[in-house]
Amino acid sequence: MDKLMVSLMTFWNDLTSTDKEKGATATEYALLVGLIALIIAVGVLAFGNALNTWFNALATKVATW
Repeated sequence: MDKLMVSLMTFWNDLTSTDKEKGATATEYALLVGLIALIIAVGVLAFGNALNTWFNALATKVATW
């Protein structure tokens, strides 16, 4: 638990720092967010139809209860 608190405090201090590296950190976070969004979009495209079919079947089953 202590390691988690230290990690969170380090993360918070990095976010609130005013040193020269703040711009680089913001850029790195922006790149990570962009990569995560791209992965989500690819996942939705790959599994969207299968999930839609599955949820429709589930809705039909629930409706007939």
